[in-house]
Amino acid sequence: MQEENATRSSTGKHYHKIRIFWVALFLLLAFLIYWFFINPYSNGERKGRLIKITHKGNIFKTNEGELWLSCRQMISPEKFFFSVTNDSIANVLKNLQDECVQLTYVQYRAKLPWRGDSKYIVTGVTAVKTVDQ
Repeated sequence: MQEENATRSSTGKHYHKIRIFWVALFLLLAFLIYWFFINPYSNGERKGRLIKITHKGNIFKTNEGELWLSCRQMISPEKFFFSVTNDSIANVLKNLQDECVQLTYVQYRAKLPWRGDSKYIVTGVTAVKTVDQ
């Protein structure tokens, strides 16, 4: 009888440890998903000439853009690649191609296929008047 109770007791402890392991694993996974995909790493603004905005993708169609980080014509300007999740912002950007714009963005630590090809997600756009316009 005592052996049977000892076996039940050790089996119960074993299941308890397994349950704690799975709960801890689930909490760790939930934290990692939040940390890399939901919690923004940074946010900011970039100003430059909008070179292109395209709607592309194999399974998830996303709006992708490219910005020269200068409003003046340069020989080899630095490029800023970004994604746009909001269709109304994408439509505004399509009308502002080859114009000087200021983009507001949020940067994430990792990419999601339905959010775009970039870690930078544009959340706002403003047309900028330059001296030569």
